[in-house]
Amino acid sequence: MTDKPEVLGTSGGVPVTDELIELLAEEAARGYEPAKLTVRGRPRIGSGPSEIVPVRLDRGLRRALEVRAADEHTTQSDLIRRALQAFLHVA
Repeated sequence: MTDKPEVLGTSGGVPVTDELIELLAEEAARGYEPAKLTVRGRPRIGSGPSEIVPVRLDRGLRRALEVRAADEHTTQSDLIRRALQAFLHVA
């Protein structure tokens, strides 16, 4: 048997060990000040919640999207949103 802590997974690349779980539980038991909590998750795209819209693309169009997004150092979703905004003349 080993003395190494069991690694349960990762959270943002940090191994989640038994020791980490204990530290986080102790921190939570002490309580948090709501004003000091940071907002997590994806940033808002517009003024309200966004919706997922499934779209089918043929292989050629999908590959072009992948290449263009990589060239611009952005996501495929961002590129699609920008293209739709330009096509529909909305900000």
